[in-house]
Amino acid sequence: MDAESDSIVKRVLSELGLISLWNSTRDVKILCGQRFVRMLGYGLSTLILVAYLDALGIRKTEIGIFMTVTLVGDTCISFLLTLFADALGRRLTLAVGAVLMTGSGLVFAWFGAYWILLAAAIAGVISPNGNEIGPFRAIEESIVAQLTVAENRSDIYAWYGLFGMAGTACGFMLCGWVLQIFTKVLHWDLLYSYRGIFLIYAAIGCLKLCLTLFLSRSVEAEVKQQHSERIPEERNETSPLLDDQASDEGVNSKTGARKGLRGLLPDISKGSVSVVTILCILFGLDAFGTGVNPLSWITYYFQWRFDIEKGELGSIFFVTQIVAAFSMLVASSIAKRLGNVKTMVLTHFPSQIFRALIGVPNNVHTALLFLILNASTASMDAAPRSAFLATIILPEERTAVMGTLNVVKTTASSLGPLITGLLVDHDLYWVSFAASGSLKALYDVGILVFFRHKEKQRDKEQLDRAQGQEEESDNNA
Repeated sequence: MDAESDSIVKRVLSELGLISLWNSTRDVKILCGQRFVRMLGYGLSTLILVAYLDALGIRKTEIGIFMTVTLVGDTCISFLLTLFADALGRRLTLAVGAVLMTGSGLVFAWFGAYWILLAAAIAGVISPNGNEIGPFRAIEESIVAQLTVAENRSDIYAWYGLFGMAGTACGFMLCGWVLQIFTKVLHWDLLYSYRGIFLIYAAIGCLKLCLTLFLSRSVEAEVKQQHSERIPEERNETSPLLDDQASDEGVNSKTGARKGLRGLLPDISKGSVSVVTILCILFGLDAFGTGVNPLSWITYYFQWRFDIEKGELGSIFFVTQIVAAFSMLVASSIAKRLGNVKTMVLTHFPSQIFRALIGVPNNVHTALLFLILNASTASMDAAPRSAFLATIILPEERTAVMGTLNVVKTTASSLGPLITGLLVDHDLYWVSFAASGSLKALYDVGILVFFRHKEKQRDKEQLDRAQGQEEESDNNA
């Protein structure tokens, strides 16, 4: 009986992905903690960003322009940082991003001029839509793929995503009730209360920087690790000079003798170009749908349309994010049975129908029902999508390709807030919800059409490659 009970417990823990998480490396656990901390900050800023700019007297259309330009600036910085991350060092790149996050929070806390805030948002890290921005996610997901065996990736990505959603949820709750304390208990002016929130955001950036410093050298790209490990062995007093030169020539021959700036750029194989192109188009479509109705505008919609208090608003979005977070664990279990692509589509598509309907009701309870139904499955595709990308993209190309996909997503989503600002100024808020849900549903159809068989094909290719490497090593031995 005890053995049977232990077996049931282990099976439940396995289905939830807790065994995979427990057995993961220390670095993977730190990355999950980093994700929670970072998304906590994004949740804080997202709840008040539109309201803060509105309190400064900025028109809705100008707020839309602000968010669009912010996302464009983030695109450029993210592209540069992820492009050179493997060559310069992943830990260094993550640390630079944390410093930029801290700097943005300090500028938003101390200044109110439109152009100064815009410059800080472009050069720094401020999430205008509540989603991931900056180079962080692309680099972290590449590290997780490197440090995790293929059969456990779906579980780890599910928990990685859950930590992010939980962080956003706690950020909403913290922001809402801290604002209540600032305004109702301490009787601070609303504008100064908003600035106090951005000081907390800057402190969170510092905490993220500290966590980055605890990462080990294992998180660096495999080629960079091998090169750094070979240097001490090759550079000793007893090694002949010619051997040094020969080893250097060997390294150069493997990297194609690329030098200077070109040596930092990643190689993308010809076979991956078509796959990456289709992914860019589909992910761009999904991101544009999100950008037309970002989370910061959704929170402002409920505040503006139904006059909900800040504390209550924070609690509402805390609940939606917690629901979304735990739904991700269910997705991991489904993906083990149906595969990543089918799970992505079957969980994401229904939520977009509810998303399109949020702006229709005049009753707050009906609107909140659609919001919660949307949240219950909207994020279930996140972990299967990450596992799908880790499979479909070659290991040596992951950081660069994931960074490129993030840039495409950010670029596409940057067009959305401008459209939203114009719609709100013309009292057409509901159109943004309908357009957002329709575009994201179209992305689901595209994923199913183009990739329902591709994942199994790439799995077979990687298995054949691994077997070939084993046979070659046995022959050499």
